[in-house]
Amino acid sequence: MTTMHQVPDLTSASGEAIVEDSLRAAAVELAGRVTEHLVTHPEESADPDAVGQLVDQLLEERARTALVQGTRGTVDEPRLRRLVLDHVLGLGPVEELLVEPGVQNIHITGNDPAVVDFGGGRREHRAPVVATDDELVALVQRAAARAPGGERRFDVSAPILSMELPGGERLSAVMPGVAARPTLTIRRHPTQHLRLRDLARSGMVDQTVQELLRAAVRARLNLLISGATNSGKTTLLRAMLGTLEGERLITVEDAFELGLHRSADTDLDVQALQGRPANVEGIGEVALAELVRAALRMCPDRVIVGETRGPETIALLNAMSMGSDGSMSTIHASSSQQVFAKLAAYCAQSPERLTASATASLVGAALHLVVHIDTTPEGERYVASVREVVGAEGEQVISNEIYLRTPDASSGGLVCAPSGMVADRLDRVGYSGRGWA
Repeated sequence: MTTMHQVPDLTSASGEAIVEDSLRAAAVELAGRVTEHLVTHPEESADPDAVGQLVDQLLEERARTALVQGTRGTVDEPRLRRLVLDHVLGLGPVEELLVEPGVQNIHITGNDPAVVDFGGGRREHRAPVVATDDELVALVQRAAARAPGGERRFDVSAPILSMELPGGERLSAVMPGVAARPTLTIRRHPTQHLRLRDLARSGMVDQTVQELLRAAVRARLNLLISGATNSGKTTLLRAMLGTLEGERLITVEDAFELGLHRSADTDLDVQALQGRPANVEGIGEVALAELVRAALRMCPDRVIVGETRGPETIALLNAMSMGSDGSMSTIHASSSQQVFAKLAAYCAQSPERLTASATASLVGAALHLVVHIDTTPEGERYVASVREVVGAEGEQVISNEIYLRTPDASSGGLVCAPSGMVADRLDRVGYSGRGWA
């Protein structure tokens, strides 16, 4: 560890961009030396403090070498140290984007400029985080090797990766061969969970639908939240669950996004379950459908499935119809009415191969409400529809739209009174349904 190395002169380059490139190059060089050391001392790689001490030693050695060579200048050593640690323990330069205030999503394609999404239609470009496409693949592979739930694969035989980062963010990546170029997307969840009142202030929910949703949770109605990708389905689900007190929830997700098990400001008893793909030998997969069935044996007050989009749909609907009232999930759909077609497709594609009439009967018996989120042309999210499930007739699910809001309106209205069991349950929790049109 005492070998002398030529040290780049970070102050000799003119221009802020060149200085930044030099700083990053120095970080990469130092990170490479740290990695070489950890290969021969693997017991230290799991200890961030030991890695930090090693980086400090290298920085001190670097400073001494620069002094001997007469090239010592003004170097931002705290930032250099952070960049080295980010490369060794994290996602390298991507870490700087992750800590940027207000960032919701990060999109990276090869060595192109990164796209940072702040929500509400606001997107900005940042400097490329890697010099080549191959470097992005290597960066994702390092992250996959350190996945919180155990090592994951990202190679030509497993070209699609979806995993949770240590900070709770969700990483999705696609290899070249499946995509034209390596692609990385990171969804960053808010550090503080938003409540329904916060969504009301942002305009996502108005007073009418906020009261309806609060009453639906108290009444233990089973519901699905629908919408497009990145429409705020998980945000609304999390906010609705935030109205609960003292209940036992079992959450089932393919990657921990809800984050309720990490929340310190709640008295909920949350047990979080996460699916797992098969390992290198093709064994060890844990499917969401299996986890939903396991959740029913864990005495839950409610079963919460982060998103249903496959064979777990039947298990979820069975859970809803077997006494786990108040259960919730999200689903991709373009309208509240289209949800029933998506459920029928998922059930038909499952191993059970349910017929359309059998699916309609199951949905009619299990589901109570569908809440749909839409976006305005400006990118603002809002709850556009709440639909009550009345029952089933043949292959059709019978439903009534009880709340509607148009894109150009600041608020919506109740357009139809609920009926049957939904009306009875809402009435028992004191919901008056003011303002029926």
